[in-house]
Amino acid sequence: MSDQNATPPQPTPEQGGEQAANQSTSQAAGNNHSTTGADLAAELAAGLHATTEQSTMPSELPAVSIESLQAELMAAKEEAKDTFLRAKADVENARRRAEEDVQKSRKFAVESFAESLLPIIDSFDAALATNNATVEQMREGIVATQQQLTSALERNKVTAIAPEAGTTFDPHQHQAISVVAAEQEANTVVMVLQKGYLIADRVMRPALVTVTAPK
Repeated sequence: MSDQNATPPQPTPEQGGEQAANQSTSQAAGNNHSTTGADLAAELAAGLHATTEQSTMPSELPAVSIESLQAELMAAKEEAKDTFLRAKADVENARRRAEEDVQKSRKFAVESFAESLLPIIDSFDAALATNNATVEQMREGIVATQQQLTSALERNKVTAIAPEAGTTFDPHQHQAISVVAAEQEANTVVMVLQKGYLIADRVMRPALVTVTAPK
């Protein structure tokens, strides 16, 4: 019974100081914990606000991309225009050169043929300048001149149409002057009265011939 009524022991001054110090430290730690939580909440709120502002702010990247695309399109347009103008100029130059070539061809079409006739004219001049020529000499000169003329014609793709006797009559290259009786097949050439001439594959003049009568 005496123990229940006994007064609890009082802490010594040293123990009281330690308890007070521990209590102050606990309160300070609690205050620091409360301050750290508030700061963290404030930082989170500020970050969320900044993120919201950034998401709502208009971005400049699309504008830069559009300007770059427009610049590329303008450059491509100028390049295409330059290419078109160059091609057009080339076509015009080619057309002008073709027209000039045609005009020159028409103007000097007979130049080669006329040049091949010049030696023949020289032969005629030499024959006329010869005095006291014999008939045989005149004949030889005429034959030589004829050969020169034939060569000049052949160089310009002009060939004679001179069918031999017995050749089948060709209405495309021959012109029948008369029909005669002859000991050969019907509708064949008997005699050439005048040579015809071809230029390339085109008939310039048909050969005048006589043909056999049908039997």
